[in-house]
Amino acid sequence: MTKLALALLAAAALPLGAADWSDTFLGYRTSDQFREPGIDGTIKKDILQLNHVSGWAYGTNFFNVDMLMSDKGDPAANGKSGANEVYVVYRTALSLGKLSGKNLGFGPVRDVSFTAGFDFNAKDTAFASKKRFLVLGPTLNFKAGSGFFDLGLWGCHEQNYNGIVGKSVDFKTTYLISAAWGLPFQVGRVGAEFKGYANYVGAKGKDGFGVETKPETLANLSLLVDVSPVFGTKKKVYAGVGYEYWNNKFGGQNSDAPAPATNRRVTAPMLQVQVHF
Repeated sequence: MTKLALALLAAAALPLGAADWSDTFLGYRTSDQFREPGIDGTIKKDILQLNHVSGWAYGTNFFNVDMLMSDKGDPAANGKSGANEVYVVYRTALSLGKLSGKNLGFGPVRDVSFTAGFDFNAKDTAFASKKRFLVLGPTLNFKAGSGFFDLGLWGCHEQNYNGIVGKSVDFKTTYLISAAWGLPFQVGRVGAEFKGYANYVGAKGKDGFGVETKPETLANLSLLVDVSPVFGTKKKVYAGVGYEYWNNKFGGQNSDAPAPATNRRVTAPMLQVQVHF
């Protein structure tokens, strides 16, 4: 077992504690403006999402799994259908203020946390991505009324696979600046929320093609409205729009190939719905 795999298990094994609160939702989002490295033109993806976040006496836990289904523009390895991908994210954060029994807030910051976690993906294309990604580091938890805004500066390490050349890739350890937020507000009597995340990952050495990677930026934004009254349900149903921006996807992997813009940047407006339990 690799050192990274052991570290991933250690991150997952951090104490979860009994949840004081939790929120779980099933989501769906779609766009026909996604792009993939090495593919000229846009791709339609339908994405099913399971998301869970909870808080306990000394911190929070976050889990998300996306099931991404592409059209034939992003073909599976057999070439007979669109590709399928599973992408999993787990983060656990320990409040240093609660653990120490001290108020670590200052200015707009209400607390400081230590975050650990991992990403995991698998995709059935010829490239056959198998991302194993570990993050560790401090997070600033900002005051945000009834919502939240967190900013982390983490170390990160990635292992992956390049099926085109049949090679596993162990990237260099680098840094990740990560922001995540959920900001509820009212529009008259209607509840709404602006939520999302943004990540900036430093260059991580050479990719599977032997090309030096570049810094990578990913942002996913959502503006959602509570439409529960339309359905007459006590479950919270949110619907709205979203936007994904992804520059130098995979670190600009193979960015010298033809049609470089399609290799390096995603700008995809989305429609989406979430049902909370």
